[in-house]
Amino acid sequence: MKTIAIIGAGLGGLSASIKLASKGYDVHVFEKNTYTGGKMMPVKLGTHHFDFGPNTMTMPEVFDSIFEEADLNPRNYYSWIKLDHHTKNVDHDGQSFMMSTDDAYMKTQLHKLDPFAAENYHAYLKEIERLFYLSKNSFFPRMFTKWQDYLSPCLFNAVVQVRPLEKMNHFHERYFKHPLLLKAFNRYSTYIGSSPYQAPATFAMIGYLEMVQGVYYVKGGNTKLAKSLEMAAKDLGVTFHLNSQVTNIHIENKKARRIDTATASLQIDYVIINGDLLHAYPNLVDEKNRPSMPNKKIERSSPSISAFVIMAGLSTKLKNLEHHQVYFSKNYAQEFETLFNGQWPDDPTIYISNSSVTDPYVSPDGDNLFILVNAPPLTDENRISLEDYKEKVYDKLEKHGLSIQEHLVVEKIIGPEEIQERFHAFRGALYGISSNSLKNSF
Repeated sequence: MKTIAIIGAGLGGLSASIKLASKGYDVHVFEKNTYTGGKMMPVKLGTHHFDFGPNTMTMPEVFDSIFEEADLNPRNYYSWIKLDHHTKNVDHDGQSFMMSTDDAYMKTQLHKLDPFAAENYHAYLKEIERLFYLSKNSFFPRMFTKWQDYLSPCLFNAVVQVRPLEKMNHFHERYFKHPLLLKAFNRYSTYIGSSPYQAPATFAMIGYLEMVQGVYYVKGGNTKLAKSLEMAAKDLGVTFHLNSQVTNIHIENKKARRIDTATASLQIDYVIINGDLLHAYPNLVDEKNRPSMPNKKIERSSPSISAFVIMAGLSTKLKNLEHHQVYFSKNYAQEFETLFNGQWPDDPTIYISNSSVTDPYVSPDGDNLFILVNAPPLTDENRISLEDYKEKVYDKLEKHGLSIQEHLVVEKIIGPEEIQERFHAFRGALYGISSNSLKNSF
């Protein structure tokens, strides 16, 4: 039986462990933290449960397929709740718009807010469906393990057809005129840590997932998905080594043969690194053994955005809060320009997840507000007082009628520095390399 080590128990590492264990491999998962799930981290503050991330779930069939391919029933581990009306978008002037998979509901809103968008909404849905299925069939299954993989005629045709040279904002201007609608749909670029004014229109396909297929939530908290993957892996015989940081991968004749931790070593046949590429690869593999990723290349890489997070447990349920909502900045383009210049925005866009709206069990005594603001990747010059920035965020929410501090019971703040340390994220970036350039996107 061949032995495989997986470094990092994020969702990728967990799913890989299930797939490999079901095929008869001896699988060992090493994780530096004391829990599995990576950034899908559970946080418990008093009676309030928080999902550090991700809060918005799509494509449930992908997660279910991990269990099904291993002859396991996913419903024995977790269950999905679909959110038909899923994200409330609020502009700086108080105008609001609710995203929904209900076509008639959407058309009613669009007729009031943007007649041009109402007229073109079905054309928009048709185009993002085309982008999604082209990507799903041509890009998602490919591994690109050798240079010849890039020469496929089918791949070339797909790349040409997914609007690689058009920017996401320009694409959305074809279908929407109202500033709030443009902000709401341009926000999909942040799902890949990038700017809608630089990222290719290809990523507008994310809209298909949310506006057609739908947004989901895992009953009991999204972090239950990570726990379910861990349970399934253990049921299949996977060995977990938590609180166990791998320090080195030994290479012999271009093959990984042993991994080391601070206290032990393991002889292996294969290794999977399920960690941040720009941090894990150079820290675990000697530079001479990674000619395609030398240190200079890593230093020149452009990281994605980071995050500033407040987890606020309240003593009550605030009115007018949905499961997901976004409060936008006045000048969205300037906000992204500021972020990718390495600075913190004075007028940040604020996302709030309040999962207790859907699932009161996770926070029975009041709202569990997961408040996220996009932050720049770390530099030596842009470290700020998180307490001061928290007050800026609370002040903006107060202007939108959310009096958080008045009802605050428990609170935890996480900034780019902790993201860098806890998740070994290069410069605190949440999504690795940004997709602002054409090369990185594809």
